Amino acid sequence: MEESSADRLRNRLSTRGEDALGELAQFLLDNPWLNQALSVALDARERAQHAGQNAMRNVGVPTAGDVDRLGRRVRAVSERLEALEDAVDRIENELRALRASSSTRGSGGS
Repeated sequence: MEESSADRLRNRLSTRGEDALGELAQFLLDNPWLNQALSVALDARERAQHAGQNAMRNVGVPTAGDVDRLGRRVRAVSERLEALEDAVDRIENELRALRASSSTRGSGGS
């Protein structure tokens, strides 16, 4: 199957566009000014985020991190409570079995 001239042109342009984007990306990654600017911007974002969290805590409003930690703690307590309930159920069943066996031994032996 032969490729039409329009398809060939489209492929050439596409390849050139991808090459140009790759070169641009490499230039931006190698540019020390851009790296410095990104570093400063990310640092400023982190400081602003911490300041916002501290302001919310000072007002008495929990942050998203606080809510997440509380949710994890509640889940952990819930899992431990379920384990305790299961243990109590096992003990209850064992007590029933012991009572049943002691009552059959007590009435059957006389």
